[in-house]
Parts: sequence; C-alpha cells; structure tokens
Amino acid sequence: MPVVGKIIKIAGPVVVAEGMKGAQMYEVVKVGEEKLTGEIIQLQDDKAVIQVYEETSGVKPGEPVVGTGAPLSVELGPGMLRAMYDGIQRPLTAIEEKTGSIFIPRGVEVPALPRDIKWEFKPTVNEGDYVEEGDIIGTVDETPSIVHKVLVPIGVKGKIVEIKEGKFTVEETVAVVELENGETKELTMMQKWPVRKPRPYKQKLPPKIPMITGQRVEDTFFTLAKGGTAAIPGPFGSGKTVTQHQLAKWSDADVVVYIGCGERGNEMTEVTEEFPHLEDIKTGNKLMDRTVLIANTSNMPVAAREASVYTGITIAEYFRDMGYGVLLTADSTSRWAEAMREISGRLEEMPGEEGYPAYLASRLAQFYERAGRVICLGQDNREGFVSIVGAVSPPGGDFSEPVTSNTLRIVKVFWALDANLARRRHFPAINWLQSYSLYVDDIAGWWGENTGEDWKELRDEAMNLLQKEAELQEIVQLVGPDALPDRERVILEVARMLREDFLQQDAFHEVDTYCPPMKQYLMLKTIMTFYNKALDAVSKGVNPADIMKVSVKGDIARMKYIPHDEFINTKAKEIMNKIEAEMNALIK
Repeated sequence: MPVVGKIIKIAGPVVVAEGMKGAQMYEVVKVGEEKLTGEIIQLQDDKAVIQVYEETSGVKPGEPVVGTGAPLSVELGPGMLRAMYDGIQRPLTAIEEKTGSIFIPRGVEVPALPRDIKWEFKPTVNEGDYVEEGDIIGTVDETPSIVHKVLVPIGVKGKIVEIKEGKFTVEETVAVVELENGETKELTMMQKWPVRKPRPYKQKLPPKIPMITGQRVEDTFFTLAKGGTAAIPGPFGSGKTVTQHQLAKWSDADVVVYIGCGERGNEMTEVTEEFPHLEDIKTGNKLMDRTVLIANTSNMPVAAREASVYTGITIAEYFRDMGYGVLLTADSTSRWAEAMREISGRLEEMPGEEGYPAYLASRLAQFYERAGRVICLGQDNREGFVSIVGAVSPPGGDFSEPVTSNTLRIVKVFWALDANLARRRHFPAINWLQSYSLYVDDIAGWWGENTGEDWKELRDEAMNLLQKEAELQEIVQLVGPDALPDRERVILEVARMLREDFLQQDAFHEVDTYCPPMKQYLMLKTIMTFYNKALDAVSKGVNPADIMKVSVKGDIARMKYIPHDEFINTKAKEIMNKIEAEMNALIK
C-alpha cells in the first residue's frame, strides 16, 4: 500500500507533509491534486520534507501526498539518443506534442522512452547460454552512429531459456533468464536505475590515455585523460559555451551528454537549434545521432535543476557500461550549486560560505567522482569511460568563490578562461599561466609513442618560455623591448609565436577547427626548432633584429591553416629545412 499523507506547509519548492510514516528517504512522491513530482529529502517522526520538481503555486495545505515506493530513477534503453529531456528525464518534444504548450504544464506525465516505437532487436546470445549482470544479450541500431547494446540488468545471473528476434517496444519481453534459484525473469530492452546511486563496474583503470579534443591548448598543454575530470571557469563572455561545443564536436568520445543546467533559455536554444544541424566529422552523420541533451533552463523549477546533473551522469554511466566513451559536459555547475543554496535556505539549514550549504564540497565530489575509465561488468571485460567537463560561472570572474575553489580541489584539469584574452580576440581564451593539468605525467607515455619521444621536453620548454615572457613583460613596459639583452628578445619573439601561431585557434576555420595530435607535435617542434636555431645564431653574434626579418616566420604563422596530411607528410619538413637554411645564412 502506498503511503498517503497530507500537506501542512509550503515554502516555494519545499513542501512538508504529515502522516508519512513508512516512507523512505529519496522516495518519489506525487504532491497535491495535480500530482506534482517530488522527492523526500528529510524525514522526522511522521513528517516528510519534500522538494517538488515543478512549480508549486496554487497548491494548498490539506492536499494529499502519495508515495510511489521508488527513488528518483531514469529509464535506460533505446530512444535516449537524439532526445531532449528536462532535469528529471521528461521528454520535452513529446510533452510539447501531447499538450501543445511551449512550457511544461504541471502534473503532465509522459514516459521518458517512447512506448510506441518498435525497435529491431538482434540477439547476440543463444538459448542455453549462461549470462551475468552487464552481459550484452542483443543489439539495436538506434541511430546511424551508435549501436545500442541491450544489457542484462544488475543483479541478474542465470541461463537463457528463451531469446527472441524481431521488432519490439521497450516494454516487451525479448529474453527469459532462469535464475540460479530456479525462478525465471523476463528481460526487456529497458531498465530503470536510481539517479543518486552510481552504476557498478568491475575495475577502475588509471588515466593513461589522453582524450584528444583537437584543441592545441587543451591537448598539448593542459591535457584531459579519458575518464578524467576538468573544470572550465570563466566570467561572462569568455567562451565557456563555445569551448564546450568544440569539445562535443571534436573530442574522441562516442557519446555526448550535454547538461544545460540553469542556463539562460536563449543559450540553450542555440544548442538545441545548432546540434541537430551539425555534421559529425567522425561518422559523417549528424552530431545529434550520438548526443543526449538535458535542458534545465533558468526559468524551470529550481529543484529539478539540482536533479538534472544526476540524471545526466546516470545516462552517461549506462552508455559507458555498453563499452562506449562518453563525454559529459555540465553547463554550469555554479547554477546547480545555486539551486542547492536555494533549497538549503528554504530548509532553514545552517549556511556555509557565501550562503552555500555546508555539504557543497561533498556534493560536487560525489558528482565528479563518477567519472573514470573502467572495465565494465560482463564476461567480455569491455572497456568504457566517462569524462566530465564542468563549466563554472564565478561571479565577476572571481576564482576564489566557493564553487570554483571546491571544484578545483576535486578536478585534475583546470582550463581558466580569461576575459582579457577574449577581448583581445585570442580564442580559445584559456590562460596558459593560470591553467594546469595533473594528467601530463601520466599520459606523456602515450604522446611519446604516438607522436615523438621528445613531446614532454618540448611541451615543458614551451611552457617555460611563456612563463619567462610574463616575467619579461614587466621590464618591457618600463624600458621597452630594445633595452633587453639579445637572448631575451629572442625569447619574447618565440613566446609571441607560441601564443599567436600555436595557442590561438579558429573554431570556424575548416582546417584549424581541429588539429590532430601529430600535427600539434610537429607544429610545436617547428617553433621550438626555430627558437634553438635563433639562440644559436645570437650566441654567434647575429643581431636579433635580423632574425625577426627571416621569411620562414611567415611559413610558421601559416602552419595551422595547412591541411593536416599535407603538413605532416611534406610541409613540416620543408619549413624545418628552411629554418636551418635561413639561420645558417645569417651566421655566415
């Protein structure tokens, strides 16, 4: 029997009900006459405190609250890709079709996965086969880009006694398993999973493989590992959303889960309008074919914003369990923290720093800790990963505020966006002096094997040059560049080349928008070769002004626009030879 209580107090999205004895923490309940969806977040005697995921205006004390007996869960199965959900996995397009309203009417119930579509199920096991949790029993060609693998639910082990082939809905039985205790269990293509509980796996693997994004500043200087975590903090207008779009388009993940968490409606519209038209370069299909969008805009109920992050990460883990690589981008975690702050204030909890709840750090950690490269459950030991990139919107670009500082304690990559760089039209506006990556040493082996053995040395040397430039800039501003010693003038020039010819990248240029690892390595090697040759020339008495005039500098500046194969096969070598020839000519 479901627990039935009645409302005694309403404070915005927080509702208190009595007569709730027998209810559980985090149980989903239906609130009021309109059956609004809510979740129990506090229990005391027979009273339950509920956060409601919908607007509560017009709800009155005395209205019923009915328990469902289940925690907040998501439906996992074919039909998730190309979908657009709100924070608690309600399909927005299906709601619009059903109600004809552009806003979500209260109390509307539409299943997350379509129940009327029949999917072509192809079995991969036979009758009599032994299966355990996480095994693949069949596949569905969900979109042209992704094959959906139907998994044995967690906690099911036994012998297949019946397996079907053909077209089925997500609720129809496709297999029957005889469990070890002799009972039989029917399996469908859909399973449910509570969002606040991480999905299990066999083993977590070390982060030794980089996640290639094609963005030079991110790959070469501040690299993200597969299964790693990164934060992009930055003030308004510094390019957080464009950076995340570039990651979604180009990173070598199979599936993208994009959470618009408390974003402005127009920004989310941009994503929803743009993504369906974007070509996926890897597969030749549409990018949307491998994307799940979760839109929880700033005008939607605040409690659902808090849930949207958990909904997104659970969907990401499910695709990881199939053996796919998943990129999850949350834009922005600051707005998520603000939702927690609002709910905490209404619960009258003791506030922490800047009014945020005291448990802010642990909630952020719970979320980011669900990233990782793992060996999935199942007998075939397949590998999958979830990488999390969280955007942070610090008010006024202040990185010392609680959300940014707590995020930096957890994540291993910090891409600091700088409004000054953005104003100078330097994109991506990632500040090379503030940013860092703690994965560099772990993945140096991969870069050494796949590009050149001296990759780490070149990267470290280039970083030192950029830091040296920042120190010299102060002197330059006082006395001008001509007062510097010859060696320092060379350093300034090469640091400029690194900034403009390597770190700067045009997201809208057909060649420069994506730079493969080998091209990144050869571009860096070319600039550093120029640096070493220039230092050698200066030590032999050549005037730095003559070095600045060599024609090869123009070739170096144009490197990024040369098609990848042409550059790797012929052009890189030609430019290197030209550096050698022109520098030798100066020395003579």
